[in-house]
Formats: sequence, C-alpha cells, structure tokens
Amino acid sequence: MSGTDHGSDGEAPRAPSGARSGVADHGVHTDPGALDELTDAARGEATEAGPDGAVAGYRQGRTLRLSVELRRQLRRRRTQFVLALVALLPILLVLAFEIGEAESNRRSGGFIDLATASAPNFVVLTLFVSGSFLLPMIVALYFGDTVASESSWSSMKYLLAIPVPRHRLLRQKAIASALLSALTLVVLPVVALLVGVVWYGTGDAISPTGDAIAFAPSLIAIALGTLYILLQLAWVAGLGLFLSVSTDAPLGAVGGTVLVSILSQILDQITALGGLREFLPTHFAFAWMDLIASEVDWTEMASGLLSATIYATVFGLLAARRFATKDITS
Repeated sequence: MSGTDHGSDGEAPRAPSGARSGVADHGVHTDPGALDELTDAARGEATEAGPDGAVAGYRQGRTLRLSVELRRQLRRRRTQFVLALVALLPILLVLAFEIGEAESNRRSGGFIDLATASAPNFVVLTLFVSGSFLLPMIVALYFGDTVASESSWSSMKYLLAIPVPRHRLLRQKAIASALLSALTLVVLPVVALLVGVVWYGTGDAISPTGDAIAFAPSLIAIALGTLYILLQLAWVAGLGLFLSVSTDAPLGAVGGTVLVSILSQILDQITALGGLREFLPTHFAFAWMDLIASEVDWTEMASGLLSATIYATVFGLLAARRFATKDITS
C-alpha cells in the first residue's frame, strides 16, 4: 500500500487544528454533549414577562416576608440578651430594696420612696429608672442595627439581588424592629407587675402628691403609660433607622443614636434655655407620669406625641431617601 494513504507508519490522519473533538481554536476544552444539554435547557426556560416587566411568577410581596425577618431577628443573641435583661431588671430592683431595707412610705416622698408601697408603684419606678437610658438604648439597638448589620455582613447586595425592592426591604426591617421594640417594652412592665404583686401586693398606686388610685384603674394608667413611652420613642427609632442606612457599622448607628438621646437630656437640664427646651426630643419623655393622678393633665403627653411624630417622620423620610440612592456594591 502506498505511503500516501495513511502514512508509512500506519497512524491515523490527524484532524485539522481546531476541528478535534473537545478542543476549540482558543485552546479551551469543552464537552460537546454538555453544550447540547445547556442549549436545550436554555430553550426550555420560561422567558415570559409580567405586565411590570418582571419575570413571570415574581411577586414583590413574597420577598423578605415579615414572619421570616422576625424569626431571624428573634434567633439572634442580641435580641435574646435584651429580652432576658428587661425580664431580670425588676428582680434586681427588688433585691436592691431588700438589701437596702427600704421602708414603705405610702403618703410622701418621690416615686423611689413609694416604690415598695404596692405593685403599681413598683412598676412606675421600673419604668422611671429605665426611661432615661435603657429604653432609648433598646430602641436604638433594634433600629440602628437592622440595616447596618446587613451591610457589615456583606449580605445587603444579595438581598437586593433576589430581588427584594429597596423600599420593601427598608419597610420590612423597620416593622420588624418596631415589633421587637414593642415586645421588649411590654415585657418590662408585665414582669415588674408580676414581681410587684408577689412582693408588695395589690395595693393602691400612690403619687408623690398623695393621690391614691385603686389597683384596677392603676393598671389602665400603666398600660397607657407604656403605650405613651413606646410612641414617644418613635423619634429614637427614626434616627436609628436613618443612621443605620447611612453607615456600614452597626455600633456607630446605635452609639450615635444613644449619644443624641443623652445630649438632648443634658440640654434639657439647662433651665437657661427656657422654652427652647420644648423643641428637644426628650423634653416630654416622662410626661406619662401625669397618669398617676386622680385628675390627669393630657397637655404634656399630647405635646410629647406631636414632637415624637414630627421627629420620627423627618428621620424616616431621610432614611428612605438615603437608602434609595445608597451604593451597596462596596
């Protein structure tokens, strides 16, 4: 046989460059069978779009559901620690009074002197001592950490790529933070009431002015006071949310909110400011104490709710505007 048929050494003829199976001209190995499977899969994909241009079947309302976000936040050590702290606080206060051998003074003195007079008085004291720092810090923690933590974990970009619309993400996280704040603020007076009933009984609530309120009406006053505290702290929530979307450091957002609260309380103590103090967000923080009286004056509480609403609205709008244009790719 001539050497021109298959070569003198009997080898099979070589395929032209780039025509060999599995090797492209650019030297990248490919599997023709895999390419065929990918091509068939791509042809079978649904490419229909909805009226709004989104992929068919996509629903904004199904992304980042509130129940999912709440369960996620409740599993965090931070949330569990805060709830445990507020539940333990009334017990620590009772121990402090027992160690100090405090005596009940049912008709004179301030709220601290009257704390052991009855269970309602003990609840009032618990809310009073925690209102300056602890309660604002708790709200600041929930709202200041909610968005900034996602940025610090580098998970924000993946949430938005699901895609979760920015306005929905911010709204869901704000609602979850508000519910956690409400839960924590309710746990505190409820536990304090139970502890107070065991140690101090179901007597009348006595105000520093000497007014006495029966046990049942005092519970209503405590419930209204708790609701007022929750609504009045809305300005802390708004500020915390704004700082949370403005930074990638959760500690900075929480600390900044708490710092503003402390600064406002310090300025409120300067009587030389006169009527200007009424524009401070913390000026009406303790207006709920007017509820512990036979005749309730609603003026201070109405002013406090108006002030908190204005501050919360301004900070909330700033947070929404900032988050809508925030660069989350870094």
